Amino acid sequence: MLRPSLRKPDQMRPVSMETAVNKWAEGSCLIKVGGTQVLCTATVDFSQPTWKRMQNKTGGWVTAEYSMLPRANSMRKSHEAMQKDNRSVEISRLIGRALRSVVDMEKLGKHTITIDCDVIQGDGGTRCASITGGFVAMAMAVKWLIAQGRINENPISSNVAAVSVGVWQDELVLDLDFAEDCAAAIDANFVMADDGRFIEIQATGEAHPFTSEQMSEMMQIATSACNKLINLQNQILE
Repeated sequence: MLRPSLRKPDQMRPVSMETAVNKWAEGSCLIKVGGTQVLCTATVDFSQPTWKRMQNKTGGWVTAEYSMLPRANSMRKSHEAMQKDNRSVEISRLIGRALRSVVDMEKLGKHTITIDCDVIQGDGGTRCASITGGFVAMAMAVKWLIAQGRINENPISSNVAAVSVGVWQDELVLDLDFAEDCAAAIDANFVMADDGRFIEIQATGEAHPFTSEQMSEMMQIATSACNKLINLQNQILE
């Protein structure tokens, strides 16, 4: 059966990343994955978070905030600054975990980098787009810190990218859009480093349990897609 977007099962939507889209942020990236658009900005604070200072911890920190603008989807949603929902909190934590996994906090020094991921338009895969674009924004902020003489070496050890894979209409498909995501029997998100290791996997049998063979096949498809995203990140950051 043809996908709603007429894509092949293993075909991603068109992906683009534009950097330096915010004149104030130390790093910024507008990522577009099909109809999904996320503005990722990185803010550098010249201090540790309060909890690290209180515990006399060394090194810096990376954190993230995710939110959707009121008309990011077909139905208006209230500003999340006033009414944060559990989904946004969960995704914020996912983005933060993913990005922290590749940062040496000691090399980052006593700095805090906050990645804000604001969904301008949502059409499925917003958390994956946020991680992929958020990494670019973070990498730019680190370059800024080095250029300013605040740190001596790059604390980032690896790129990070993310993609969704699922089962729709009994077929394994890559990079689910909203129409597919709503009807998927299996829905999974894969976060991967550039050396092929997985950082996090979120997988749910929406309609029925899935097998280890299906998981293995999804991992293979996700690995290939994430490698393509990482190559694009590197081109953008050159």
